[in-house]
Amino acid sequence: MTIHVEGLVAIAIFYLLILVVGIWAAWKNKHSGEAEGTNRSETIMVGGRDIGLFVGGFTMTATWVGGGYINGTAEYVYLPDYGLAWAQAPFGYALSLVVGGLFFAKPMRSRGYVTMLDPFQQIYGKRMGGLLFIPALMGEIFWSAAILSALGATLSVIVDINIKMSVVISALIAIFYTLVGGLYSVAYTDVVQLICIFIGLWISVPFALTNPAVSDITVTAVKQVYQSPWRGSIGKNDTWVWIDNFCLLMLGGIPWQVYFQRVLSASSATYAQVLSFLAAFGCLVMAVPSVLIGAIGASTDWNQTSYGAIAPKDRDQADMILPIVLQHLCPPFVSFFGLGAVSAAVMSSADSSILSASSMFARNIYQLAFRQSASDREIVWVMRITIFVFGGLATLMALVTGTVYGLWYLSSDLVYVIIFPQLISVLFIKGTNTYGSVAAYLFGMLLRIGGGEPYLRMPPFIYYPGWTTEQRIHHMTGEMEDVVVQKFPFKTVSMLASFLGNVAVSYLAKYLFESGKISHKYDFLDAVVSKHSGEIMDKTTLVTRGNNIGLSEMAPVKPRLSVTLAAAFKRRDTLAAETVEEEDESSPDSSHHDE
Repeated sequence: MTIHVEGLVAIAIFYLLILVVGIWAAWKNKHSGEAEGTNRSETIMVGGRDIGLFVGGFTMTATWVGGGYINGTAEYVYLPDYGLAWAQAPFGYALSLVVGGLFFAKPMRSRGYVTMLDPFQQIYGKRMGGLLFIPALMGEIFWSAAILSALGATLSVIVDINIKMSVVISALIAIFYTLVGGLYSVAYTDVVQLICIFIGLWISVPFALTNPAVSDITVTAVKQVYQSPWRGSIGKNDTWVWIDNFCLLMLGGIPWQVYFQRVLSASSATYAQVLSFLAAFGCLVMAVPSVLIGAIGASTDWNQTSYGAIAPKDRDQADMILPIVLQHLCPPFVSFFGLGAVSAAVMSSADSSILSASSMFARNIYQLAFRQSASDREIVWVMRITIFVFGGLATLMALVTGTVYGLWYLSSDLVYVIIFPQLISVLFIKGTNTYGSVAAYLFGMLLRIGGGEPYLRMPPFIYYPGWTTEQRIHHMTGEMEDVVVQKFPFKTVSMLASFLGNVAVSYLAKYLFESGKISHKYDFLDAVVSKHSGEIMDKTTLVTRGNNIGLSEMAPVKPRLSVTLAAAFKRRDTLAAETVEEEDESSPDSSHHDE
């Protein structure tokens, strides 16, 4: 049991380090934003908008680099039928950060939003914002669950303690410091998290590479030694599937609150862009040791190791290849340093998703949709309660999981197909409205769910061109079953249909109501004719008069009683440091107000 005690001590030290940093960050920044009159709830959500380049670069990279990322990348490089060619996450998420920085960071940050859902509620109304919260929430919960499930896999290799207990304890620690410090704690623990992963993995790689049981990885990349080459290949029939999945990661990686909470916490729009580009580079750098560890796993004669003659892939433990390599191919002290660092890092990367989900609920659902008169103290308490609730939900899901990558893709699917096309519409397409948004939501969901989901044993009811049936072992039951595999890029097609549906239905509704073809009284969503109803949050409610989006662009509207929410979407000082071009920017919806 000595080795297990050492492992437990290593994990305890790293966990304690993360917890101390989280609490210290909360204490250090407890009065942040008070001088500028910032609400405490907003400080928890976006950290007083003063996150600098150093901490910002780390925390933006940690948007995607966590437990699921490092374990999932190693797993796919190791798997015989996939290999490096199918480990798309590093390049996919790096490109998503580049695209996000080029096109999305500047408009979102310069308009001073607090969450990703703010522009949706501003243009489509609070009910539509509530509908869009559902896939956003599911995405965050799936992502957190994937992270915690990776943690369970890692811990099961290091120490003989109850997996369920270890996942619950880890989740509680992450929830605790997120509760205390909000985004500041998340950001500062991200710095420690990435340093831990980087040092922990890079210390382990040379020892694993030089282990006598490991063949030359440059040879096993192209030749079959113990299994098919780890470089992998993309079959002719799988090309469209590969492209579909890559687009899903690259574009589906943008519309996440975990990304935008970092963008919106940057001290300026230009900083938000720079941080996105830095993080893209960070994503690639952090993937290198994972790729090497996956390659080492594929180049190992497991019969010569303490693991045993049967390879991990044959024991259905491919998803644990990273901790297995560290445990069985490295000396004990290196192994425990690496595994302890990775475990603590995994634990700390669940925090941002939990904070994201609670931020969106407290602000966009509770405050803006139901309780516009809610005090700041009330919002803070709603956030604290939902951090517990969503953290608990993610933990529950983590205890009943299959492969890390499966959950990862599933969570991106929902966000990619439903939220991404709507984000493009609200930021860049003038004239879209709630009717188009509802149609887009339904189109995207129908076409995506229609394609089925083998991971959830959900059969398709839409058979896209090129579909085929394959026999696979189910990841939970171990039974062989027939699975319908869609070779058509139906996820990207669903996303495009959702986008085009939004534009087409929006313009059609606008034409029908404004031309009088349909009576104004049937505008039941108040989206075209009654633009300034209580449902659509007009700019007198959402923008402080001192800010840079001028009210002169709009027809005068009589302010309602809820003007107490005047600063809901903007703060007076938000845009002070922005450029002249940013000052002239306005919401794409401004054209609607000339009715």
